[in-house]
Amino acid sequence: MAEKNMTGQGFQLKRVTGSLGAEISGVQLNNLSNEAFDKICTAFADHSVLVFRDQDLTHEEQIAFARRFGELEVHPIVNGMDEHPEMIKMLKPAGESASFGVGWHTDNSFFEEPSMGSIVYSQVVPPQGGDTLFANQYIAYERLSNGMKKMLGGLNAVHSAKYAYTSDTAEEKYAGKTAITYKRSDSVHDEVVHPVVRTHPVTGRKALFVNPMFTIRFEDMSEEESKPLLDYLFFHCTRPEFGCRIQWDTRMVAMWDNRAVQHYAVDDYVEHERLLYRVTVNGEKPV
Repeated sequence: MAEKNMTGQGFQLKRVTGSLGAEISGVQLNNLSNEAFDKICTAFADHSVLVFRDQDLTHEEQIAFARRFGELEVHPIVNGMDEHPEMIKMLKPAGESASFGVGWHTDNSFFEEPSMGSIVYSQVVPPQGGDTLFANQYIAYERLSNGMKKMLGGLNAVHSAKYAYTSDTAEEKYAGKTAITYKRSDSVHDEVVHPVVRTHPVTGRKALFVNPMFTIRFEDMSEEESKPLLDYLFFHCTRPEFGCRIQWDTRMVAMWDNRAVQHYAVDDYVEHERLLYRVTVNGEKPV
């Protein structure tokens, strides 16, 4: 049931699942009052994943909305659009498998200052399939035993793009053979250290901060030594009861908080085209 009493006239919020996500209606993101934007910020802190359907956004309007949350990143590896370098055109042509964002991850956790949030607008979606899964990392942390929380609280983990951005599909993107293309960057091989448990700078809640795409080992341990515990955490933190599943419509905006969730782009629409546009807000160093 829509939560009308906390939102004000026109602004309605409906939770997606018991664990994560909310759908907001009654607003147009290209014509937001300061009051409506403040309510979106509150909902973003409370629910971590937000969906807005029936939006009509130009590229400039999507970028302007995202900039209200902070500075936007220009990705060091994934090529942005020539006219809008901070925007990634995420085209998956019909007849090809999806190969961008497939697998559980937190956007750009291999940065020294990982991305705060991602804001995606859809123009072309398949008649079915192509959903995005999300998992709540607050709950993933809270459901651990006290002993595990105590141990993880003293651990740091090493994040790197060296496996995710050196695969066979990545090499095709470097060669310009795909709709999404990459550029060579030394940052692929960088290793950065982040706490395994991070404290959200807005909510103050603790969240697990490891993911199978970019977390390669614990600090001062080998990858072999780290693997058993990391494998357990990767399984635990994406349990279905921690998450939600978003079905895309055309002219829809989805945004998520990379400080509190992981996500997974489902590759089950090979025969269909999909076209999304993504902008990402810069974040801060996890603490």
